Amino acid sequence: MALNERLSKFKQQQERCQTTLSSIAATQASTSKLQISSRSRPVNAPSAPAKPTPAIKFSNDTERLQHINSIRKSPVGAQIKLVIELLYKTRQAYTAEQINEATYVAINSNKAVFDSLRNNLKVQFDGRRFSYKSKHDLNGKDQLLYLIRKYPEGLPVVEVKDAYPTVLEDLQALKESGEIWWLSSMDSQEDIAYPNDPKSKIKLDADLKQLYREIELPRDMIDIEKELLKNGHKPATDTTKRRAAAQINGQPKKPKAKKKQKEITKRTKLTNAHMPELFDLPGGRTT
Repeated sequence: MALNERLSKFKQQQERCQTTLSSIAATQASTSKLQISSRSRPVNAPSAPAKPTPAIKFSNDTERLQHINSIRKSPVGAQIKLVIELLYKTRQAYTAEQINEATYVAINSNKAVFDSLRNNLKVQFDGRRFSYKSKHDLNGKDQLLYLIRKYPEGLPVVEVKDAYPTVLEDLQALKESGEIWWLSSMDSQEDIAYPNDPKSKIKLDADLKQLYREIELPRDMIDIEKELLKNGHKPATDTTKRRAAAQINGQPKKPKAKKKQKEITKRTKLTNAHMPELFDLPGGRTT
């Protein structure tokens, strides 16, 4: 029986039960009030107004069934995303039944979902269980460092950022300890990790060194900032903005540097005393 038909019948059963129980509760309340009033109330006393009967509360199973139905009617891509998020966060292997219990994605009854999940690059299927698959199978910081040292020309961070949940924290720790170089750019997809290992030596040709020395930097700081932006780097300064602010507010005058006065010390006099011939005056007098 389809899920929609089951849900419709369940709603009808709830409505019938609601009507029956409300009728029973109202009858019982009316009977008990008549019995109490006949015992304690005087014959000519006015009757008290009846309290409203509280609504009968049922379980939230209807809401759960509606949620399941909405997931199974969603596009295949949305269902695959739910499964991959489960596999990525837990890093455990699940059967189709376990995935159904955790995400309500019915893999066995939906061939399109099953085939898409089995052929996904981020999913490994051993014939019974599904698990998350990253490009590099790593389990900790030591294995991460060992892998980076295999790539003296640099390892793209995007290739290892999903290897395990704390890989980015370990990359930062390796950078702070000086064991790797982590070069970042405006686009995180282009971050590169380089090994900082004495065994990994990079040789540069003399022609490349000479070419580097011959590069002439722009004279204006604005041109330097433009070149940095063109190559995907964010400048630490904004000369255009600073100059515009200076024109509006006026350029602050730089304080004039005070000239240091020469101080005559005892050592100066002693030094001069060793050279009396420089200070002889006519008549044998000295300064």
